[in-house]
Amino acid sequence: MSRIGKKPIQIPKGVAVGVANNLVTVKGPKGELKASVHKNVAVEVKGAEVVVTRRSDMKEDRALHGLWRANIQNMVIGVTEGYAKKLEIVGVGYRAEIKGKKLHLLVGYSHSILFAAPEGVKLEAPTQTNITISGIDKQLVGLTAAKLRSFRPPEPYKGKGIKYEGEYIRRKAGKAAATAGAK
Repeated sequence: MSRIGKKPIQIPKGVAVGVANNLVTVKGPKGELKASVHKNVAVEVKGAEVVVTRRSDMKEDRALHGLWRANIQNMVIGVTEGYAKKLEIVGVGYRAEIKGKKLHLLVGYSHSILFAAPEGVKLEAPTQTNITISGIDKQLVGLTAAKLRSFRPPEPYKGKGIKYEGEYIRRKAGKAAATAGAK
């Protein structure tokens, strides 16, 4: 049996979990999330716990068992604490600022990039070189952070670009190092 899937999910105070026709609804102090669970996975609310079971012992059902248990756990954490990702901008002249409800990025292109956050995601730029993405949906927060990073991924020679906070960029030696050893 799935080690993750068989663990019950504890429901904290102030959170309500409802299940109807394979639709799981989680309401909490920060908002409400809904997810349509796969038909081969059963979800039950027993007291202050949510128990996820699978219909059969087939390989696909075993994989879905742990997946949906983790997804429901992420929903519970999202409506109580929320999720946040932080990005850093590295490069001379690279910067970000909030203009209205859009993020204005200057990352070395001839034009600036205006990015509107999807519904349910909050963007902040505490400094010109930092961006904070927060929200209650873990998947949407991660997707938004990946989209912002894709505008200018960090390059391996000088490390310029948009990277996750604490991300290590493996550096390469430049052209000068290659020609010095060729003599």
